[in-house]
Amino acid sequence: MDGTQSALDLGCGPGTVVLELAGLVGTVFAVDPVAGMLEQGRALADERGIRNIQWQQGDSSTLLSLGLPPLDLVVMAKSFHWMNRAQVLTNLDELTTGRAGVVILSAGPPGTTPLPGWAPVVADVRATYLGTVRRAGSGVYPEPGETYEATLKRSPFSIVERVPFDQVVERSIEQLIGLQLSNSYSTPAQLGPRREAFEQDLRQALLTYDASGRYTETIHTEALIATRP
Repeated sequence: MDGTQSALDLGCGPGTVVLELAGLVGTVFAVDPVAGMLEQGRALADERGIRNIQWQQGDSSTLLSLGLPPLDLVVMAKSFHWMNRAQVLTNLDELTTGRAGVVILSAGPPGTTPLPGWAPVVADVRATYLGTVRRAGSGVYPEPGETYEATLKRSPFSIVERVPFDQVVERSIEQLIGLQLSNSYSTPAQLGPRREAFEQDLRQALLTYDASGRYTETIHTEALIATRP
C-alpha cells in the first residue's frame, strides 16, 4: 500500500472499519444497504476530518451496478455472513485489479474466545423479550454451511492467510446496551414498542451483575487475507 489505492468496504455499517482504512488508501468506497448506517458513518467521518470516503447505498446483490472503479482491496466483516458468498467473490474477481486482495474480518470459529461474564446476563434478558432462537431481521440467523476459509479457497482468491489478533475493550453500560441494539438479532425493529422496557431490564440486570457500570471484553478477530494464485 502506498496511499494511492482504491478500496471497498462492503457492508460498512456505521464505518467501524472504513474510518480506519481511509488513512491507508487514496479512496475508499463505503457501501451499505441501510441509509441510517451511512448517515452515522458520514457524521463520524466529518468529526474526524476524513474526506476520502465515498458513502454509497447498495448491497452485495447490486455490486456490479454500483459504478465502482477497479479496486485494489475489498474488506468485509460481519456483512459477509449475509451474502451469497461464492457469487460475491466471483463478482469481485471482475471488479478488482490483478494484484488485489480480499480481507474477511470475523470472530473466527465458534468457541474461539471464552465469553465475558456479562454475556449470559445479556442473553437471558434478550431471551425474555425475543426468545432463545437467534433472530435476524424477519427470519432467523442462518448458520454458515462451511467456513469462510473454505469458501475463499474455492474462489478466485484461493491463497488464504489467517492473521489472528485480540483486543481488550471496556464499555460503559450505555455503550453495551447500544451494542445490543446494533446487533442483527436484537434490533430496535425487532423489539418494537418493548424497546424501552428491554433497555431498562438490561440496565438493571447488568448493574446487578456489576454495579461499576464498566464491562470488559476480549474481542478475538481473525483477518482472512485472500489473494489470487
